[in-house]
Amino acid sequence: MPHPTTTDCLLFPDLFGKPLTTRFDVPNASSDGGAVLLKAADRRLGLIVRLAAALDDAREAGKVRHGLEDLLGQRIYGLALGYDDANDAARLADDPMHKLLLGRDPVNGDALASQPTLSRFENGVPRGELLRMSEALLETVLERHRRRRRKIRRITVDLDVTDDPTHGAQQLSFFNGFYHTWCYLPLLAFLTFDRENEQYLCAAALRPGNAPTQRGALPILKRILERLQELFPKARILVRLDGGFAEPELFTFLDEVGVDYVVGFAKNDVLERLAALDTIAVRERSLASGHTEHVYTELCYRAARWDRDRRIILKAEVVQLEGREMRDNPRFVVTNLPGSPRRIYRRLYCQRGEIENRIKELFDVALDRTSCSRFRANQLRVLLAAAAYVLLQELRLAARGTAWARAQVATLRLELLKIGAQLVGSVRRLVLRLPAAFPFRDGWSRIALQGGARPG
Repeated sequence: MPHPTTTDCLLFPDLFGKPLTTRFDVPNASSDGGAVLLKAADRRLGLIVRLAAALDDAREAGKVRHGLEDLLGQRIYGLALGYDDANDAARLADDPMHKLLLGRDPVNGDALASQPTLSRFENGVPRGELLRMSEALLETVLERHRRRRRKIRRITVDLDVTDDPTHGAQQLSFFNGFYHTWCYLPLLAFLTFDRENEQYLCAAALRPGNAPTQRGALPILKRILERLQELFPKARILVRLDGGFAEPELFTFLDEVGVDYVVGFAKNDVLERLAALDTIAVRERSLASGHTEHVYTELCYRAARWDRDRRIILKAEVVQLEGREMRDNPRFVVTNLPGSPRRIYRRLYCQRGEIENRIKELFDVALDRTSCSRFRANQLRVLLAAAAYVLLQELRLAARGTAWARAQVATLRLELLKIGAQLVGSVRRLVLRLPAAFPFRDGWSRIALQGGARPG
């Protein structure tokens, strides 16, 4: 029996009261009509232009059909819209909305780059240019928020690592016993301004699957803190990290540059002895109550390779779970901040868990689509995914005061960007025709106005 094929006309004879015919015959139409909001977001950021400026185009000028800015834009907009791979390029090359995003005539403009062209581009960016792109991403984010916020009192810097499973012969993919898979380990950095709910991505670096947590963290942190202190000289800076980053050089550096920090620290025999009396007291409370109990206190401690004594916040905890034996669960955090141990642990350190939600969103823009065989090509893909996410965070900023101000990436895409639309062009203007029955038209229009549009 032959396989069914896609045709321009399909008939559903008995689904409804009358036969239903479907036709793929609407000219100059796209399913990504809301993507003009992404173009407006990039106009405010200037992100794609900055990323392109970080690259050198060594191609012969007479043979170039697609500029670097176009290649970057095609991939970044595609990722933001849910098209994970360069393979999607063949299907989108003549999409009028995607052509419009790159400044081409949506009706008569040239087709976009093909998959082979995009693949050659991804595999041709050298290490030095990748570093310059990373710097461009950081500068774009910092400049945007310096313009946006006139007065900033505190900036919180969070770094974290996630696993990116691999499924092929990618360079520097290794089996990781902690994650029980072959993988890469991207390192991600986020910024929080004062008490805002959003953590803004500012750096993303791909690392081998066997990299220890702290590898590459100090150089990234140095670059971020240097620029923050230059651009926001009056703001206090808090660095918030989990225990995997706690190496002696990190603490020495943080003390030298004069920033605040709360950094998790792994337990050891010395710390457990220092915490013993508090642990005994909590255990007695837990036995009396029959529930998990904890207390917050502090210790003075100096590790063998530290250059000084440092303050340790102790969370002495005894955990009771139904059907299991009671167990001790002490937690330690190194800090140079004054204040009560409870406040530092609960209101400062524990809040770092919020970036897990941001990291999950990054997988919605294909952070894990690192399927190229070359490691540098996969690093470029991570930067492209990061850039797409920065655009979507800018879209979320434009949605302040609406139902989408805290919406996840998948919701932003589904409800604001994936809109069936028809583009109609004339000599004087373009008209983007959207459905009259679009359920979110009022919210979409408000976000467009806040993003730079004007009433027509």
